[in-house]
Amino acid sequence: MTARIAPGGRREIGAVAWLGSRIAGRVTGTEPPAFITTLGRGRRQFWGWLAFAGSLMPFGTLTRRESESVILRVAAVTGCAYESAHHRHLGERAGLNAAQVDDANDTGDLSPALWSERELTVLAAADEVARTGDLTDATWQRVRGQLSEREAIELVQLTNHYVMLATTLRVLRVEPDAPRRTA
Repeated sequence: MTARIAPGGRREIGAVAWLGSRIAGRVTGTEPPAFITTLGRGRRQFWGWLAFAGSLMPFGTLTRRESESVILRVAAVTGCAYESAHHRHLGERAGLNAAQVDDANDTGDLSPALWSERELTVLAAADEVARTGDLTDATWQRVRGQLSEREAIELVQLTNHYVMLATTLRVLRVEPDAPRRTA
C-alpha cells in the first residue's frame, strides 16, 4: 500500500504541527504520527478538526479508557489498520489490559467477563453506530441506563468522528506508524 498523499515536513504542515508531530511520536513511541503529518497538509481544516477531536478525546466526559475502547472497536469495524495500530498502545496506557485491547479491536462478539456493564454498553453502542449509522431503540435505552445525556451524545459523536477519521485514513492509504528509531 502506498500513501496517496505523502506525509508532510515542516514546510508543508507548518512549524507548530511539525513540532507537535514529534512530541506525539515520543509519547506513542513511534516516528511522528502520519495522521498529523498527512492531515496537517490541509492546514486550516487540520486545526479545526484537531480542536473538535480534542474536545472528544482526551478532553471529553467519557473516561479515557472508555474512549480508547470505542476507538479500537471502530478501528476493527471499519478495517482501519492505522487506527488499530495507533490506539493499541494508547488503550493500554489508558488502563485496558491486553485481553481487553484484543477484544475491543475485534469484530466478533465481546467477552462479557472482560468488561463492566457500562463498558459493554458503550462498546455495543459504538459497534452498532459504526456498522449501521444508527442505534436501535433498545440499544439507546441501554445507553441511557448507563450514561448521562451528555455522555450519550458524546459517545455518538466520538464513534462517528472515528468512523470519519478511519475512512479518511483508509482512502488516503495512511500506513501505520513505524516504531521510533533510537539514536
